[in-house]
Formats: sequence, structure tokens, C-alpha cells
Amino acid sequence: MENLTPEDLAITSLGPAVLPSPLGLSTIQGDGVANYVDDSESVLYDLDRDRTQARLRAGQALPAFERAGPRARIFFDPTAARVAIVTCGGLCPGINNVIRSLVMTLHHGYGVHQIYGIRYGFQGFIPRYGHEPLPLDPEVVDDIHEKGGSILASSRGRQDTGQIVDCLEGLGVCLLFVIGGDGTLRGALAVDQEARRRGLAVSVICIPKTIDNDIAFVKQTFGLETAFAVAGEAIRSAHIEAKGAPNGVGIVKVMGRSSGFIAANAALALNDVNYVLVPEVPFDLEGPRGLFRVLEDRLRRKKHAVLVVAEGAGQQYVAHPGTLRDQSGNPVLGDIGAFLALQIKRYFKEQTDIYVNIKYIDPSYLVRSVPANAHDAIFCMRLGQNAVHAGLAGKTGMLVGYWNDEITHVPLALAASHRKRLSPEDSLWLNVLEATGQPFSLTNERIDGGKQ
Repeated sequence: MENLTPEDLAITSLGPAVLPSPLGLSTIQGDGVANYVDDSESVLYDLDRDRTQARLRAGQALPAFERAGPRARIFFDPTAARVAIVTCGGLCPGINNVIRSLVMTLHHGYGVHQIYGIRYGFQGFIPRYGHEPLPLDPEVVDDIHEKGGSILASSRGRQDTGQIVDCLEGLGVCLLFVIGGDGTLRGALAVDQEARRRGLAVSVICIPKTIDNDIAFVKQTFGLETAFAVAGEAIRSAHIEAKGAPNGVGIVKVMGRSSGFIAANAALALNDVNYVLVPEVPFDLEGPRGLFRVLEDRLRRKKHAVLVVAEGAGQQYVAHPGTLRDQSGNPVLGDIGAFLALQIKRYFKEQTDIYVNIKYIDPSYLVRSVPANAHDAIFCMRLGQNAVHAGLAGKTGMLVGYWNDEITHVPLALAASHRKRLSPEDSLWLNVLEATGQPFSLTNERIDGGKQ
């Protein structure tokens, strides 16, 4: 974002942090003890040298995220603090890892002993649903990181913000951790704004959760790596099936409502994919440069093909008429995977002399419900620890992000302003094209500089 300013990245605090941290860390470099992080420490938004020098020559400040980490002074008294943790939206590998990290850091690091697990997402705050909070301590969360899903369960859909804040006030909660995706961040932002409108000293800290990796100003969200690793197993099976029959076509549909990060990364991880279809890159079905003709050319040459499609790709062909939406307010998607399997078979039957053997695999729920792999598990632990540090320091209306290989603080309003998408001009998409060999464009309209 060319017009991003330092003010856009500023983090709100509930007030001066005056209490000494119980962590016992250091402020001196070279003494062999881990150091506290000062609020002045930052992570530059843009690392490009020429753009940075141009801003400096123009007298412009450099946008930078506040660096995450433990503060020497904290806002809340841990011995009196009451904390709530809630998980919202769809399942994702690593949720339990984050919950465990939050509880362990709160309990052992800071001495917080009153931790409520809010069950079934934002529903758990609303009295009419009758979901009682689950008390959390190290014994309760001891082995939950070994399991998929969420120990607190989840739900979708908006709930009344006023009732959520009423519940927080009634429980005496001063620190709320919210684990969720794009819609959840908007809900958490509303809770933070309502709490501040009432003059309540309640810190709202989010840990972004989406295997789609579509949170703005966050390089990577937890669960993505596990997701495309599991999707890769489906791709391996599709490749074996495709090669196991004459003119075999393996089709794998992966998650990705509005972004193609899982599809792109899975295709790179399993270098057996020939075509990748994502929401950000349009494609035609018919015509001389459309998918069907390109696929036909490959089958005549290679006798097999593997296609990976993100669930949000090609919705112009399968979208439901009208404005059908799910509980989270997202448009209901048509099944592009099943559609492609049917239409590819139709095309080859009606317009060619080739009989195709199509194998269609949809591993969506396997991808969502597995435990986090080793890399994601470490990432989840770091996110949870840094969320606790931020919350007890009195930060609010923010999420813990990841940028330039550093854990950062990101204002919720900024992160919820739009969804991150994979650009066709990104190096990641170029990597996909180079690995698969598919054309730069699968549309009949030629693009400048593009390989057809």
C-alpha cells in the first residue's frame, strides 16, 4: 500500500504500563539473559532499498510494525487478572496449539490463574445458547496440541456485540484472546470498540486463524503449512491415479475461498501438478486458449494430467443465483471441482476422440481437522506467547502477525480492511507457472508479455 503511514500501524494501549513484569528478563545486551522488547522497536513494512531511500529523501517517515515480545512494564496485575479465550470460524490445524500456548504462558510465565475457555465461538458469550465457560489450566490443556480441532469448539455467524461485552463485564474479564479469521477479526474489532465506548479496561488481542492465508498485513497464518502438506498427499494420489489409466486426469479441489495460497503452495510442494486454478487468475473453459483445449493438447502428448483447483476459482461458472450467504456472511460457493470433472468429461466425449479417465478428490475436511505439523506447532506457540505479552502490557485492538520473519503487532482495523490475495504478478505465482509449465494465461484474450 503506497499511502501507508506510520499512524496506520500505531497500536492502541489502555493506559500507562507501570507494573514490573514478573518474567525477570534483562534490558542489557550481552549479559546472557533474554531481553525485554521496548515499544520503540519496530519491523519495517517495506525492506526495498530504493523505495526506502526515496521516502527518506522526500522527508517521509518509514511505516513499521511494532515489534512483538515481552515488555518490562505491564498494565494488568496478573494475580487479579481474569482472561477469556475464544475460537471462531472453521477449524484449522494448530488451534489447540495456540490455546495451550496462551494458557501455559499466562499461568507459568505471569501467574494468571483465572482463565475461561469460551465454548462454541461467540455463541458462548450469549446467554440464550447456554454454553458454560470451560475453566482452563495447564492440566486441562496438557496434551491438546496432539489433537486436531479446538478443545473449545467453534461456531460461525455474527452475535450481538453488546451481549458479548455484557458477558465479559459480568465475568470480570480484562483480557480477551480471539482466535479466528477475517470475519472474526471484524467481530473482535467491534467488541474492542464497544468496550472502550463503555470505558472498560478490556484488552482484545487476536491470533489470526485461516488456512486460506488471506489476512492482510500478515505474511503467513498458522495452519497453512500443515494444510498444503495434507493437500499434497491428495495430489500424490491424484497423480498416481492419473498415470494409472490411459488419458487419466486427476482433479484435486483444495480450500481457498478468495485466495489461492493453499493451491499454489501444494502444487509447489508436490511437483506433479500440471494446472493450478485460483480465484485471483481468470480462466476460460472453451476456445483455443481455454482450459479444455490446453488439457486436450497435453493428453495427446503425455497421456495424463493433474489439475489443482481452489474452491473459490471459476465461480462465474458455478455460483448460486441470487445472494445466498452462509452464517458468516460469505457468498455460498458453487462446487467448482465437481463441475470441472463433469464438464471435462463432457468436452472430451462430445468434441474429441479421446476417452478420459477422471478421478476427483476433495480433501477439504482432512486438511482442516488434522493436528499441526512440527513447523506450524512452533509457529503457534510463538504466536500464543507473544499474544500474552501484548495483552498483559495493555495493548488492545490488535493481532499478532508475522512480517519479514518477525512476530509483529498489527492494528485490527488495518488487518480487517481487506483480504489478502495472491497477485498474478507475485513471485509465488511465477514459481507455480514455472513448476507446472501451464501458460501464463488460460483466457482467449492475449495478455501483453504473457506466454500463451
